[in-house]
Amino acid sequence: MTGGTHFDAIARSIVYQQLSNHAAATIYGRVHGLYGGRAPTPEELLATSDAALRGAGLSRAKTIYLKDLAARAIAGTLPLERLHDMADPEVLEALLAVKGIGRWTAHMFLMFRLGRPDVLPELDLGVRKAVQLAYRLRTLPTPKQVLARGASWSPYASAAAWYLWRTLDKPDGSRIRRPSKKKAAARKKTGAARGTRRRPRTRARHRKST
Repeated sequence: MTGGTHFDAIARSIVYQQLSNHAAATIYGRVHGLYGGRAPTPEELLATSDAALRGAGLSRAKTIYLKDLAARAIAGTLPLERLHDMADPEVLEALLAVKGIGRWTAHMFLMFRLGRPDVLPELDLGVRKAVQLAYRLRTLPTPKQVLARGASWSPYASAAAWYLWRTLDKPDGSRIRRPSKKKAAARKKTGAARGTRRRPRTRARHRKST
């Protein structure tokens, strides 16, 4: 998201957490509907009753998160106007102080809002799956293992993450999925059985000449 304010971008990320794009977009639109079809200011959001926000489809937790975001923006403890001038670790520290903002959300903000070039979202499931495929790992790598492998990608870790995501895309636009453990085990067992199976010996038949 490149339009709007930093406040709106962070609020949007909170609304979209753990929801499908369609469901999140519907709720996000309803929230904007409370303010005449536009994004609210921190002051407007903080002044809105919880009941009104819940009526728009927000969960109790997300209502608390948005109110905390608005309060921090008003108090200045979240320096929204200076985020683009701050170093990556400083932005992470500021965002992680907001209720409901985790490391993954903060990384997405750094990459797609601020355009930072050296961000490796090690918690992202897509990145972890892509690393597993690229390095032919038997198990899904841990976030710590992703960071270890990605150390050499700096200072262009954001570009590396983008390419990793693209490796999961098939030509038709769908995503590549690894077979489940049960299916993989079944295929391995079948392959082993085929490799050890021997063809039955056939005896040559000799016909007596007449």
